[in-house]
Amino acid sequence: MSLLAVPGPAAADGPHGVDDLRPGAHVADPVDVSSRLDGRGVQFLPRRDVPEPPDVTALSWMVTDMASGKVLAAKDAHRPLPPASTLKALFAVTVLPKFSQEAVHTVSLRDLAGIEAGSSLAGLKEDLPYRVADLWHGVFLRSGSDAVHTLATMNGGWDKTIDDMQATARRLGARDTTVESADGFDTPGQFSSAYDLTLFGRAGLTDPDFAYFASTKQAELPEDGGRDAFGIQNTNRLLVGSHGVRPYNGLIGVKNGYTTHAGNTLIAAARRDGRTLLVTVMNPQSGSRNAVYEETRSLLDWGFEAAPRAAAVGVLPVMVPGDEPQRVAHRSQPVTPLHKAAVAAQTDADAHARYWWFLSAAGAVGVIALAGLGTGLWWRRRKPPASRDGEPD
Repeated sequence: MSLLAVPGPAAADGPHGVDDLRPGAHVADPVDVSSRLDGRGVQFLPRRDVPEPPDVTALSWMVTDMASGKVLAAKDAHRPLPPASTLKALFAVTVLPKFSQEAVHTVSLRDLAGIEAGSSLAGLKEDLPYRVADLWHGVFLRSGSDAVHTLATMNGGWDKTIDDMQATARRLGARDTTVESADGFDTPGQFSSAYDLTLFGRAGLTDPDFAYFASTKQAELPEDGGRDAFGIQNTNRLLVGSHGVRPYNGLIGVKNGYTTHAGNTLIAAARRDGRTLLVTVMNPQSGSRNAVYEETRSLLDWGFEAAPRAAAVGVLPVMVPGDEPQRVAHRSQPVTPLHKAAVAAQTDADAHARYWWFLSAAGAVGVIALAGLGTGLWWRRRKPPASRDGEPD
């Protein structure tokens, strides 16, 4: 591993602890550190009592102390690369604060229009009511583009949501990010960087709702159950422990992703002994199917060992009040079972109407047969599928 050794002093932790998030609690060194992150290759300031970062194969990566904003080490932090579903972290930072988690939305065909073939889906169904919290479970756990599209429709549309995400990126200081698709699907001209994805992860974790969804391992969709419900599991293998990956002690999220063009990408946050580290890894080249998780593990292990003594190669911009998500409302009451109540309230009239509906439908068998190809595509999108853009189950 080639290291760019730049001598310099270490940035000290704040007087109220390493995870003191108050403005001004952590003062960066009075030196220009931005040029170190702009440099190519691995950026690390050697010290006798600090081990060198591990040799990993990712095209770009960054290790950051969340509270102080100190970047402990990085490789090509500003290299523009396709982000895959890690871009959903920016989507969540932008849209999640706008709606109460208890708000109810009935999914329509219009909500699901425009989903790209091969996108990972949460398995939402038309004409079924979901709470906003259900939709976010679909985004964070299943990386579901159907959930993203539905929330984008609620936000005013796909194009408006992309514009809102771009504005949020600029506000956070993310200069490397160009948003062309709200769900992170491979789209010409769409890029982000390890630096920018770290900014999105940090901003998200200041919102308790974001932190909750990012750390959730399993959920039922819809959450209140009912005949249409099914279980979902987070595709972040480092969080849940699956496919030969051991869960990482202290991991608290955030978001993983995969596309053919982007390869595997991951924003990961872990907390130990009062210190929270953010590690972003983009597109490992080793060829191992679990490389993004194992390389992240190595960088987290190194970060927790090095953080107390490591010198900063960069410092993230200080978050001002306007940078923090302005939440509508966090869940404060027990969930009222929408779907179970609806099933229990069905009347004999409902059953009678369904009977005549089936008689009418039987008379239209020929028409349905002619539309078989379209029906097959519709059914494929209704079933909870294996993830394509996240991690396969």
